[in-house]
Amino acid sequence: MQDLTPTQIVAELDKYIIGQAAAKRAVAVAIRNRWRRRQLTPDMAKEVYPKNIIMVGPTGVGKTEIARRLASLTGAPFIKVEASKFTEVGYHGRDVESMVRDLLDVSINIVRAEQAELVQQKAGEHATDRLVDLLLPGSHADESQTPPEGVVNADEDEVPQTHEVYSEKAERERMQRTRQRLKDQLVAGKLDDREVELNISHKPATHVMFANMGLDQMDPDMANMFERILPEQSKRRRVTVREARRILTEQETDKLIDRDKTTTEAIARCEESGIIFLDEIDKIAAPAGEGKSSGGPDVSRQGVQRDLLPIVEGSSVSTRHGVVKTDHILFVAAGAFHSAAVSDLMPELQGRFPIRVELSALTRDDFVRILTEPDNALTRQQQSLLSVEGLTVTFLPGAIEAIADLAAQANASLENIGARRLMTVVEKVFEEVNFDAPERVKNGEKKFEVSDRFVRDQVAPILKDQDLSKFVL
Repeated sequence: MQDLTPTQIVAELDKYIIGQAAAKRAVAVAIRNRWRRRQLTPDMAKEVYPKNIIMVGPTGVGKTEIARRLASLTGAPFIKVEASKFTEVGYHGRDVESMVRDLLDVSINIVRAEQAELVQQKAGEHATDRLVDLLLPGSHADESQTPPEGVVNADEDEVPQTHEVYSEKAERERMQRTRQRLKDQLVAGKLDDREVELNISHKPATHVMFANMGLDQMDPDMANMFERILPEQSKRRRVTVREARRILTEQETDKLIDRDKTTTEAIARCEESGIIFLDEIDKIAAPAGEGKSSGGPDVSRQGVQRDLLPIVEGSSVSTRHGVVKTDHILFVAAGAFHSAAVSDLMPELQGRFPIRVELSALTRDDFVRILTEPDNALTRQQQSLLSVEGLTVTFLPGAIEAIADLAAQANASLENIGARRLMTVVEKVFEEVNFDAPERVKNGEKKFEVSDRFVRDQVAPILKDQDLSKFVL
């Protein structure tokens, strides 16, 4: 992260997201400020809080993608949650604190993956030794049971004969040579299809015992208690050596990883680098004009805002892995705000999102750029998928512009869902080709050209039928 300047962050985001320069600059500065804060003295660093961001813009313009790509770019723990799925305390639904617990789980997985990579070689060696034991039972006998050479008992009747000592030594050497040959074959993959029997242990699913309640909604102390008292369940399975190597490597990795160290590092990373993306925050804002004391849905909306406020302000959340402080977690909120405005949120909550950026609706020209410029453009995805079948797809001049025109037309005549409309149109254009691709290749067709006329023939008739287009596009 220290090597990424705001300019470099924006340049990386430009590879995947078209336009929305203001939003990109805002998140780039927020990420850089995190690095700047780490360079401060501890006393000053405590006083520097993240500048949370709220994005306002219609659906499908890149709000979620900006946050997701940003987290991927920095390697920070990241989760996306819909504010509308939370309910205030006392109502049925997920509590607001569960998103912090989910973020910690993501952080633990990231740290664990990094630790697993460090011990991967050693874990693989241990797994190979265990496989040799499974394939050659008795080859790894406890040598402490064999009398050391040169040591005799007090009773001369029990003194081993010289040829017996040599025989035992020769047997051990022969067994070691056999183990080494078997080990070499395992490493070379020559025994991957052979089957072995394994004892596989796993913890029972605790949440099954409590119907709809999962560990994240259970009291942390109670969740830990159930995890401790529930015995591991063991099952004997017959699997291939290839699968056994994977299972044993995971088991050996778990043994080599320091769980306490992993949890401590994960909590620190969650607190210092975590990003929570709150989508649909406009759904918990009461539109102007609705009575605040009339009851109904507004009770839950206001309740969620009240429960959300201390999390965003900074509080301590108890999890089954420890206490997580949310003071320096970056919150990025987003919403279309069609029927409500940011000002309809609680003033205290508004104040915790000091950075507000407007994202503009996408135009036909933006659609053309989305289909051609990003590394993961839908056109490139279709070309890659059909190349697996042996079919080479090329776009003739005007084809991509036709897709953009039709998507813009659909957004204008139907509901505007932004860039998501492109996926619907592209899938409709390639519907027949995706279905017929294997037969086309068998019949000798290796190339397929997408023209302007072909695109319009596939989609235009649906746009003309308003009733049908509502369901298809």
